[in-house]
Amino acid sequence: MHKLSIILFLLLFVNFSYAQVVDTIPATKTIQTDSIAKAAQDTVKETRKERREREKAEKEREKYYFKDIKKDSARLHIEELSRKAWRRSLVLPGWGQYTNGGLWWVKVPVIYGGLVAGYFTFDYWQFYYRTYLTELQYRSANNGETDPNGPWAEISYSTDGLIRAKDNVRRNRDLVILATVGWYGLNVLEAYVNSMLKYRWDMSDNLSFKVSPTFLPTYGTTTNIFQGNMMAPGIKFTMNLK
Repeated sequence: MHKLSIILFLLLFVNFSYAQVVDTIPATKTIQTDSIAKAAQDTVKETRKERREREKAEKEREKYYFKDIKKDSARLHIEELSRKAWRRSLVLPGWGQYTNGGLWWVKVPVIYGGLVAGYFTFDYWQFYYRTYLTELQYRSANNGETDPNGPWAEISYSTDGLIRAKDNVRRNRDLVILATVGWYGLNVLEAYVNSMLKYRWDMSDNLSFKVSPTFLPTYGTTTNIFQGNMMAPGIKFTMNLK
């Protein structure tokens, strides 16, 4: 009896040990396989051409996908219209406004009017800047003497005064340049915003505004406990957004 119990115990122990060995072998092999694959992946270097192709594919995916949601043809067309408007205004002022339609025939003259005004204002300050600079260069080369053929031949104007005038004129000229560049950028921004409002959001033109006379209740000193609230004439404004 004791011998039989010992034999059964040995058989159970051998089976348990074998099962443990079988269970640990696949895990060890998986770990080794993953390590080898990772080491092989680390050793492979991406070439410049492959990186450019990968980045191009990622940008192409971003164009047609939004947070892993594929864009439909209508949204792609709307986004293309929005990009087309501001890009055209960047190339030629007013072109984007013409693309958006609407009151482009009012916006385009305003845009070019501002650009032309900026040019003439720049030319005005530039003329005086060159005049002052030419006189100062002549005085510097001739021991402070006034140019007999210059505009200050008959006017006594000090050199320090000319330097201050030149600096002021140059500052005004530079401000005009910045303002003209800002006006050009505003043209591009207006084309982009207008295209967004027109194509991305539904801005209906069906707006109604109505003004009508009415009577409004008054409070305070005109209130009478016997007569109730007094009424006063007024105007009612009604606006419907559809």
